[in-house]
Amino acid sequence: MSMQNIEALEKRLWEAADQLRANSGLGSNEYFMPVLGILFLRQAYNRYSLVAKEVEQSLPARSGAKRLSTKDDFTKRRSIFLREESQFEYLVSLRGEINTGKSLNHSMELIEEDYESLTGILPKDYEAFGNDLLRSLLRIFNDEVLKKAAGDVFGRIYEYFLMKFAMQGAHDNGEFFTPPSIVQTIVNVIEPDHGIVFDPASGSGGMFVQTSHFLESLEKEVQKMVTFYGQEKNETTIRIAKMNLAVHGLEGNIIKGNTFYEDQHEMLGKADFVMTNPPFNVDGVDAEKIKSDPRLPFGLPGVNNKGTVSNGNYLWISYFYSYLNPKGRAGFVMSSQASSAGHGEMTVRKKMIETGHVDAMISIRSNFFYTRSVPCELWFFDKAKPKGMSDKVLMLDCRNINRKVTRKIYDFSPEQLNNIAAIVWLYRGQTEKYLKLIQDYFSEVCRECAQIPNTLKAFDEGLRKLPDSFETFSKMVGVAQVPDFSLGNEIIKEIKDTIKLYQKDRDKLLDGINTFLNSQSNTLPETNAKQLKAREAFDPIVEKLKGLMKQVQLLAKLVIRLADQVKTLAMNGEASAQNAERKEIGKLSKQFAMPRSDGAETTLLHVALQPLKQAVYFHKQIHWLQAKFPGAKLQDVEGLVKLIDRKTVEKNDWSLTPGRYVGVAPTDDDDDFDFEETLRDIHVELAGLNDEALELSKTIQANFEELGI
Repeated sequence: MSMQNIEALEKRLWEAADQLRANSGLGSNEYFMPVLGILFLRQAYNRYSLVAKEVEQSLPARSGAKRLSTKDDFTKRRSIFLREESQFEYLVSLRGEINTGKSLNHSMELIEEDYESLTGILPKDYEAFGNDLLRSLLRIFNDEVLKKAAGDVFGRIYEYFLMKFAMQGAHDNGEFFTPPSIVQTIVNVIEPDHGIVFDPASGSGGMFVQTSHFLESLEKEVQKMVTFYGQEKNETTIRIAKMNLAVHGLEGNIIKGNTFYEDQHEMLGKADFVMTNPPFNVDGVDAEKIKSDPRLPFGLPGVNNKGTVSNGNYLWISYFYSYLNPKGRAGFVMSSQASSAGHGEMTVRKKMIETGHVDAMISIRSNFFYTRSVPCELWFFDKAKPKGMSDKVLMLDCRNINRKVTRKIYDFSPEQLNNIAAIVWLYRGQTEKYLKLIQDYFSEVCRECAQIPNTLKAFDEGLRKLPDSFETFSKMVGVAQVPDFSLGNEIIKEIKDTIKLYQKDRDKLLDGINTFLNSQSNTLPETNAKQLKAREAFDPIVEKLKGLMKQVQLLAKLVIRLADQVKTLAMNGEASAQNAERKEIGKLSKQFAMPRSDGAETTLLHVALQPLKQAVYFHKQIHWLQAKFPGAKLQDVEGLVKLIDRKTVEKNDWSLTPGRYVGVAPTDDDDDFDFEETLRDIHVELAGLNDEALELSKTIQANFEELGI
């Protein structure tokens, strides 16, 4: 399933489920655990059905009869064994007066009986909901696409629902969920590929899930490479995390504990990797209880006259450092205030920097989190840094790198995540990874370019049919018996003139693409010199791609303008002709319609534009990296990155704030202004305002009804 189809499916399922919630009058906090439970059952049944066939084929036979399958047969294949009453197909088929809530509760109880690790974890309060609501929910998640979906698709959908519930503050004000972009950045930097992975504020378990994705990308078996340990103080959040791991076919030892006072796993000095997103700026931690804690190698950060630690940020930071073994790495989210905090906190920070284990700092702009708008920083420790780098710290300011998701929320695109990781690779001297990424981008450019001749051929076929449509339009105008059709004739003339220019530029573009692809046919460029040369060769083709995109879009706009003109005229025509005319016009308009923001269309325009846009997009990623690091080596880039030494940090009050060192990014030239990205952001902003206006309208209407107006 393509990424666009997955995103469209996620959105469709969420809208259906959330609409059901809104109509039921339930709050998000009442609704989210039951929904996650049903999602869990759907995924468990998909996995069970798939594995059941493998189990059946592998069962030994005695005297011509196969033995019955057991729970162990499924566990070996990372699947949950399901008795009949826990199978989704059984539950969705319930009819009549059968109590669906009771049946769902029983299904969860049976699973917990078979799996001790899930005891007390699964939701079992379904009897509080009516039959109609529960059966509607089961039908929503019995979608035909979901029936065939693989585990990774389900994992994405589960995380998508977690994200949406976090946006609504359904539990713990949304703090149980760390946005995937943030988690992926941490994973990309610390590269947790072996040993103990520990999250002392584990939330929904996202750090573990993203670690599993990272290992799968390396084609390594997760359960053999790492062991997951987590600590979390909120019992409901622990349940969410364990369900999240189960949905992804993972196991983890997550237990309850207040990390400020407890180290339930006795993790001091044992972890290979620590990754977490703790609560920021917590006050009121009892200093007397922790003053002798071995997890505070740098001492208490600062105690007020009430006997409490003024701010818990440096307690967290010290704990994370102390959990690492002699070669361990850590990556965690922290308040942007912490990197330059003074007094006792600065004393702790100074001692920490003097160990030589502070590896990198990354600044993230505001609005990356769903329930708080403040900016943050990602901290990284590495106790196995090369000796020659022990007094160096990588400062990376990513506040100008982002993608707008909604009116209030930003994230990193997959390519932005890769580009940030590439800078870290250069810092570590891993040039081969950097060059491999650019080679992968070239592969995408070539793949998209290879599709352009065929996708344009389909668009050209639509253009060839336009003269017939012009004739149909003329007949419509005649039937309508309306005044002069001069505007329509002007549009027709402009379409014909634009087609001539389009065809001329199209041929030039295809010649250029063919030449470039032939030059890359043997092997994609591997060295920096060859990659620079290849990118320079593609630069003029990019300008042709952009030019052709504008012409394709102009043609589509002109066709739709003409269709609208004739449609208006047809409205005044004879009633007997109107239906056929409108159908013909609607058919043409749809083929040349502009794609929606979710990219779900398969119109001629969408098909023609997609490879053109993607080729330009991946070239842009290559250019972004090569312009900043032309020698394929780390160098200071104003407003983005700077490698600093300990003396520089000392002169700046031991501050670890990237913006204090990297400077201000230069303003982009007008030639580099990304109009399409700006228009996309405007569209997202407008969509968000429309959604908010709709919600406000519903609230006002409900208030009026309560008042009897």
